[in-house]
Amino acid sequence: MSTTSLRRDHDLIDKVIKSMETTIQLLESGKKIPESILVPVIDFSKNFTDVCHHSKEEKSLFPALERAGMPTHMGPIAKMLMEHEVTRKIGNKIEESSKNYFKTDDASQLISDMKEYVEHVTEHLWKENNRLFMMADARLQNVSQQVDEELNQIEKIKLDEIGKTRDEYEQIAEEFTKKINQEFS
Repeated sequence: MSTTSLRRDHDLIDKVIKSMETTIQLLESGKKIPESILVPVIDFSKNFTDVCHHSKEEKSLFPALERAGMPTHMGPIAKMLMEHEVTRKIGNKIEESSKNYFKTDDASQLISDMKEYVEHVTEHLWKENNRLFMMADARLQNVSQQVDEELNQIEKIKLDEIGKTRDEYEQIAEEFTKKINQEFS
């Protein structure tokens, strides 16, 4: 399937989203979340989700779908591009509100921004997993190997630019989940 790499990304992003939900609950209950936990999550959201994953979709999957006859100026691709931009904006808001939280211990804006991010990304992943990727797998059957190779190449390039590896982001997701669950129990 031409979306295997992207679905794997979604599983990793979803893991972080679930831990963000727990983080929101901890913050709402007055628990202090240290920078050592939040900063890697912000890095994950901005760099893995946006720079790496969205680039894979925008530079490989969407152009492949366009070549297969799906318009990019309207319909699902246009909607996903718009939602990628919203994800970027909310990610930037989380970065700013977390800085304020570390300075003032006031979590209200951070909670609000994280809730917005969790809701938006959860809905976005669902749309891609259950609609767009199904269309892509059907339309791109004859070029799925080429698309897979492009996706892997883009991932490597983008992660090299960031100076990280997929393993490092998988470790960030694992550690975040572990630390947050320890805090919650």
